[in-house]
Amino acid sequence: MSYCINPECENPKNPLKARVCKACGSSLFLRGRYKPLKSLGQGGFGATFLAVDLSLPGKPSCVIKQLRPATNVPHLFDMARELFEREAQTLGRIGNHPQVPRLLDYFEDDKQFYLVQEYVKGNNLQQEVKRNGVFSEAGVRQFLSEILPMVQYIHSQQVIHRDIKPANLIRREQDKKLVLIDFGAVKNRVNPEEAANTSDQTALTSFAVGTPGYAPPEQMAMRPVYASDIYAIGITCLYLLTAKSPKDLDYNPNTGEMMWESYVDISNSFASVMRKMLESSVKHRYQSADDVLNALDMEPYMESLAQGLSTGADGGFSGTTGGAVDPNDPSSSNDVTGGPSTSENSRIAMAIRARRERRKGGSGSLRQGLGSRGGQGGVKKNTLNRMAPGSAAMPHKSASSRFKSKGTSAGKAARDKLDARGLLLAYKKGRRDFGQQNLLSLSLPQSNLSGCIFHQSRMMRANFQGANLANADFGKANLAYANLKDANLGRAYFSYTNLSKADLRGADLSYAYLNYAIVDGTNLCGANLTNAKITEEQLKKAKTNWATIMPNGKRGLF
Repeated sequence: MSYCINPECENPKNPLKARVCKACGSSLFLRGRYKPLKSLGQGGFGATFLAVDLSLPGKPSCVIKQLRPATNVPHLFDMARELFEREAQTLGRIGNHPQVPRLLDYFEDDKQFYLVQEYVKGNNLQQEVKRNGVFSEAGVRQFLSEILPMVQYIHSQQVIHRDIKPANLIRREQDKKLVLIDFGAVKNRVNPEEAANTSDQTALTSFAVGTPGYAPPEQMAMRPVYASDIYAIGITCLYLLTAKSPKDLDYNPNTGEMMWESYVDISNSFASVMRKMLESSVKHRYQSADDVLNALDMEPYMESLAQGLSTGADGGFSGTTGGAVDPNDPSSSNDVTGGPSTSENSRIAMAIRARRERRKGGSGSLRQGLGSRGGQGGVKKNTLNRMAPGSAAMPHKSASSRFKSKGTSAGKAARDKLDARGLLLAYKKGRRDFGQQNLLSLSLPQSNLSGCIFHQSRMMRANFQGANLANADFGKANLAYANLKDANLGRAYFSYTNLSKADLRGADLSYAYLNYAIVDGTNLCGANLTNAKITEEQLKKAKTNWATIMPNGKRGLF
């Protein structure tokens, strides 16, 4: 069968040997050498066709992409031509990669623009999932190991793909390699209605490229960055794991976040990598494909590292009260006097470095790093004397020196370890002061603890989801990684509190005092910060989104 590519043709299908369309009389050859055989897809921007190149021996197959500008206004048409040529040059440059289709030709004919590319025979990932079912975690890891180096190469050529999705990833039949197609050249067009009241430059870029659901917020706002492709890869991973497109997943109406974790069966450490790929806030997302690869390299050590950071020899907190440690950072380790976790974390960090060196082929530097722990190749210790904004330097003290002083109220509190049941019982009997307590991983969701004093208590990874903690005092407490989602924290006191990586999504923080609190990576998506005391500098370090109510009462995003 031959196929007519005239956009106005009502019956484009023709006999294989026909030279002109029987319906509209248009030539069925392009440039006298390309013969379209069938349509592969079309939309408002144009169409894609499977064709053969009659000028080459064997008449090899190729793909023809036809761009149909949405305007006949001369200067806007010239802009469309400039955009088309620039995209063709980009495709020509990146087509040297074996997993990107080569650009074979590009030309203009009868006010239509054409790109001719290598034809990749095979099924796309969307077809694979429909045919074979969802991928396992191991399968998705393998997918990431293939696509991330490819995307890293594309980004190194200063190109943002902008439309990574399962339908644009074809498993080549010849060698089973993934091939990334459709670089958006045919999806850039000028809308004459929008252009009427805008500058030429704005008109050229006003069409937001990307597929809704796969494109992150900054891309839909016409400000794509390299990390935008990382988000799209994360959404593609979700599809591979669930067979659900983004529109089929639930969203939290209060925070605006995608609720995907209940749909997948993956390890906690891999879920952590996925979460960072899917951050709606670009500044908290992985910034490059190499960052994701490094995180996957480090991931097998994550649980051991997190355990080493949170516990010492006696099971107590190993670190300063206000210290914050990021287990995603292999260079971060506890340097606490007398704590055994330093050497363990150093060993883990060295193992992470070894994996990275092996991937990069740096065997020489690896041997040096393993052979001289205290020398040039050794791992440097990173103390946790991390101060809150605006605070003065303070002497570094270990947990044991502060909480094991016999004969003092602090020492008594340290030995008086309460579990969840004991704390609730004490609260019901009228006790409110739980200061300087060891409350690591305490779980009291939906509980009423309003007015409690948790001053200087160690509450890392505590679960207070949905709890009433209004007017509570958390001054100088360690709430790193705590779950405070949907909690009532109105007028709570958090001065010098460590809230790094804590989950405060949907929490009521109205009138809360957060000055000098450490909020690095704190999730404030959908939180109510009306009249809260918190600086703009702090908010820039936290995670916020459009559903976050800022101190001025307006929704916003930092």
